[in-house]
Amino acid sequence: MNTINKIKDILVAIIVAGGAVSCMPKLALEKVKPDVPEQFQYTATADTASVADLEWRQFFKDPILQNLIEKGIKNNYDLQIALKQVASSQERLLQAKYLQYPDITFGVSGQISKPSKNSMNGQSLNLFLGQSHVEDYNAAFNLSWEADIWGKIKKQQEVSRVQYLQTYEASKAIQTQVVAAIAQGYYNLLMLDKQMNVAKSNLELSKNTLDVTEKIWKGGETTSLGVQQAKARTESTELLITQLEQNIAIQENALSILVGENPDRISRTIEMSDSSLPQNISTGIPAAMVSRRPDVRQQELVLLESNSLVGIAQASMYPALKITANGGVNSFKIDNWFQIPASLFGSVLGGITQPIFQKRQLKTDLNVAKIQREKNVLAFRQSVLNAVGEVSDALVSNESLKAQEVKASEQVTTLKDGIKSAELLYKGGMANYLEVITAQANSLQAELNLASIKRQRLSSIVDLYRALGGGWK
Repeated sequence: MNTINKIKDILVAIIVAGGAVSCMPKLALEKVKPDVPEQFQYTATADTASVADLEWRQFFKDPILQNLIEKGIKNNYDLQIALKQVASSQERLLQAKYLQYPDITFGVSGQISKPSKNSMNGQSLNLFLGQSHVEDYNAAFNLSWEADIWGKIKKQQEVSRVQYLQTYEASKAIQTQVVAAIAQGYYNLLMLDKQMNVAKSNLELSKNTLDVTEKIWKGGETTSLGVQQAKARTESTELLITQLEQNIAIQENALSILVGENPDRISRTIEMSDSSLPQNISTGIPAAMVSRRPDVRQQELVLLESNSLVGIAQASMYPALKITANGGVNSFKIDNWFQIPASLFGSVLGGITQPIFQKRQLKTDLNVAKIQREKNVLAFRQSVLNAVGEVSDALVSNESLKAQEVKASEQVTTLKDGIKSAELLYKGGMANYLEVITAQANSLQAELNLASIKRQRLSSIVDLYRALGGGWK
């Protein structure tokens, strides 16, 4: 009965001491607000709706592209690795929920000691117990628990939580990159198809010009130089077709790898057009973009983690309240080891430990944690600034490329008409072969340039969708 009362007295003393130190001020966390403009540059109004709120299936309506993106989300290895990291962090988060509980272990041990007969222990054993050895058998539960006075354990749990959320946001960021990369590769492939058709069409024109030039040369109305120039123009176009075939194959291989498959041909039946993408692009407001973009959210979570680490480092400088206990059965003889209650034993130990001198380690850890937090504040602000800049770049590119596409289309029309005029004049003897070849070369380059501008405009729309935080839904 006296033992129980003593244990109660110890526990009461520990609780009173813990209550006294817990009256000290709690650690404050800092809240950082991103510095964002009220609306994006190059937008007329600050509309709260954003195209990034659309799921990727709603944004990309081309069924072939949808199929490629679906394969990429399912099979892309970078994305699969990110999801495995999420699963790993989830396990750590589950484990962190048990940090406030005590550690409990169970151990069984047996020991036999035989001291020297000439030693004091040996002679005492022989004199008092009439034996030459000592046996000790023990089976006990051991408990260790630290009271979370300063919220250190709670902050450790918070660290595990935000680390899990970081991996989750990282996986979403990778998905947006994968979706955008597949779309960019697909539109680049369509551009190469268009350029291939233009080159083949121009090759027919070059061959026709070569035939006409050879007939004129045989009639003695031109020199062999004209034939050579026309033939060189035809060969140049044939070389371009070979280069385009190579680029198409390489782009198909890259797309196959993006969707997690071996390099193979990519089937496609449509021409390059923006009709499968949303025509009215609304950006929403920058503040909403910050909360939507996974990479910015991830950087914000890194900042929250550093805040908690500062709290942990500071709490480590304060007194720690720890309680240890053990109990079980113990005996010097194996045959009465489990005689109850004779073999029962138990002990409880509680104490408060205040670090005093640890070679400045604790202060250094705190200062380093504060500096790291300041670095993460700057990194978070930089990520927000970069995100706003990416949206602005995509907006200005899209608007500029619209105008470029109109001008390039007009140029193509003009140069195609110029080819017809040059051919008629050449056949009538009113123009030389150089004017025809030049007209064909200019038209070919203009059509190739128009296809490139159309692809760039499609890419700018995809860039805007990704920059606004779309693609992970």
